[in-house]
Amino acid sequence: MILDLTDDTVLHELWTVQRLAYAVEAELIGFDGIPPLHESPDELRACGETFLGLYDEEGLVGAVSYVLDGSTVDIHRLVVHPRAHRRGIATKLLDALPAGPQLVSTGTRNEPALQLYRKRGFVETGTHEVAPGVSLTNLSRP
Repeated sequence: MILDLTDDTVLHELWTVQRLAYAVEAELIGFDGIPPLHESPDELRACGETFLGLYDEEGLVGAVSYVLDGSTVDIHRLVVHPRAHRRGIATKLLDALPAGPQLVSTGTRNEPALQLYRKRGFVETGTHEVAPGVSLTNLSRP
């Protein structure tokens, strides 16, 4: 389902899940400078990305955001609440994205994310350093 970030309740749920998810990634990669980890709710609301979310009986469990560049789906965020890890949430979110070529990047030391993307048909296209000793791996799938 598309998340409506003009709704303050939805925005707060997404902001909370995002902070929790990126805190896990920060620990995995040893770097807490991940921009969305420090984003305010107003910055999140204004990001210009389309968000799809999944809910369970306790609330929002995950979301994926993207921007369309022609027919290419540029995935900007994929977050899953830590209480819902290993339940297939990220896979369902990736499968809900629009059809077309897809691009994504994740922390090179974030092995769970890299494994997920590889299992979903993404291939690594390169890496780039974002801070001393910290790099992102770029991936794509047709």
